[in-house]
Amino acid sequence: MEGKLILVPTPIGNLGDITLRAIECLREAQYVYAEDTRKTGILLKHLGLDKKTSSYHNFNEHQIVQHIVKQIKEGHTVVLVSDAGTPGISDPGFLLVRECIVNQLAVECLPGATAFVPALVKSGLPNDRFVFEGFLPVKKGRQTRLLSLKEETRTMIFYESPHRVLKTMQEFIQLFGEDRLCSISRELTKIYEQTFHGTLSEVLIALQNGMVKGEFVIVVKGK
Repeated sequence: MEGKLILVPTPIGNLGDITLRAIECLREAQYVYAEDTRKTGILLKHLGLDKKTSSYHNFNEHQIVQHIVKQIKEGHTVVLVSDAGTPGISDPGFLLVRECIVNQLAVECLPGATAFVPALVKSGLPNDRFVFEGFLPVKKGRQTRLLSLKEETRTMIFYESPHRVLKTMQEFIQLFGEDRLCSISRELTKIYEQTFHGTLSEVLIALQNGMVKGEFVIVVKGK
């Protein structure tokens, strides 16, 4: 029996977004690796699955990636999940996928939840061509990355945390101009989901007058 790696997306907020195929893969996998075993444990309990999980995150992936590759070579099915969304999209996963490909091992990725797609589609901004930037560097390389986007003509998508979102919006105003159109979504799929549309300056004011809470997806129109 040939082993394989399966990347399984998990809900970004609403547990109802889990797919039947994802549940089946989680049930049948010999090994499940999770970014946070406690959070994944809550999901597994909700699904009625009694499954042991092991940690796979940014701080240990280099140490255990060869161990996982060995398990797959031995014929086991390994599932990788992140805290929310699709593994490898601003979450651990790339390194393991690359090693599996180098070792000519089968890799599957299920379609499913990811935050930037609904944020982009509901933004009302052009989505025929876009660039996903994920999280900007916090310190080193931040200005270089920002300046490289000044002439970008495609719609740009960013992830941002609540304690940095106001600063990031102010930087966008300085870089792109206060009248550049944008959309910002928070708490996607959750009960308090919100999306603000308008210019960068208008959306910043809306944020300053509202709750800066939850993870944000910022969509900015290209030049």
